[in-house]
Amino acid sequence: MNETDAVRSATLRARAEIDLAALRANVRSLRAHAPGAALMAVVKADAYGHGALACARAAVEAGASWLGTATPQEALALRAPGAGVPAGVRVLCWLWTPGGPWREAIEADLDVSVGGMWALEEVTAAARLAGRPARVHLKADTGLGRGGCAPGDWAGLVAAALAAEADGLLRVTGLWSHFACADEPGHPSIDAQLTRFREMVAHAEQQGVAPEVRHIANSPALLTLPDSHFDLVRAGIALYGVSPSPEIGTPADFGLRQVMTLTASLALVKNVPGGHGVSYGHHYVTPGATTLGLVPLGYADGIPRHASSTGPVLVEGKWRTAAGRIAMDQFVVDLGGEEPPPGTEAVLFGPGDRGEPTVEDWAQAAGTIGYEIVTRIGTRVPRVHVNAADTAGTADGTGDVSDVTK
Repeated sequence: MNETDAVRSATLRARAEIDLAALRANVRSLRAHAPGAALMAVVKADAYGHGALACARAAVEAGASWLGTATPQEALALRAPGAGVPAGVRVLCWLWTPGGPWREAIEADLDVSVGGMWALEEVTAAARLAGRPARVHLKADTGLGRGGCAPGDWAGLVAAALAAEADGLLRVTGLWSHFACADEPGHPSIDAQLTRFREMVAHAEQQGVAPEVRHIANSPALLTLPDSHFDLVRAGIALYGVSPSPEIGTPADFGLRQVMTLTASLALVKNVPGGHGVSYGHHYVTPGATTLGLVPLGYADGIPRHASSTGPVLVEGKWRTAAGRIAMDQFVVDLGGEEPPPGTEAVLFGPGDRGEPTVEDWAQAAGTIGYEIVTRIGTRVPRVHVNAADTAGTADGTGDVSDVTK
């Protein structure tokens, strides 16, 4: 038995299998959608629940030249000894609060985002202490109304950044922004934000900023708005084979494949009579004599409680639905009289090859978005990374298991 067989046959309560071959293929497909731009693989929030280090390495292997994180701690982990991220790959982190680890970021050769004067003051002070210039992306608020510098304050921020650059304290390596409604085709804010971004970039460049990259395209813009690609595109949820929204298309429409498959082993199968209440509150009562299967996953594992009575599960080739409330550690499915043995695999979601539900099916069942479904899968569920070796040229696409993490 080789390592792959050993891990796959291990008795696990549940597992989130992460197909790194699918992730690499997604990177290549996304690069084809934006051939004139570099690609940033966004691996924030532990790579949307998929395992940041393994996914970052796989993305780089497939041609991503940038990595993106929200917090500086996430970015610093990518630069840590043994992380396996090549030194030449740029890493940008953008979610800063006062007192953040600016000096550590500078010394780790990270790119940092600055969207206000307070941040510029802190990063320049840190650069003095570090004795080397910071790599700074100036962020413009072009209409999202969240992070970034407001248009009325942009001239002042640009002037201050250029003064700090002249003093050798920083290098403005990027100008960037973020869309509010790129996942809603035709939304009027899209063109308005693009126009505002061009204007703010033009002002900065006229004043003397010479950025390495300009970027505004997130996953939906990467897939549907070629005019937004500029020098760099940021692939987030699309990297993991989940569509940014059903309105713009399915993963297959864009040549993408879902990376995560979530399974569990049935913990119990039992016969019950008709009229039997199931789970808290008895919101489900068996319509007749049947069998119930116990799935050992619950909202403590990230299974949304809002999907009670609606969440789909594939058991022995048939879709079943969560019967009643999803509890903290478990939920029940009505097996309709069938009696699979305990330990039988229950597939909550996967790419759909075997007819199983997908992330989008769970998002619809819970009234949320696919982003939330994958990122909320908790730490009690081991991530099993498969196809760690790049086997794009092989016939069957099989590969080895890279690691099993919790």
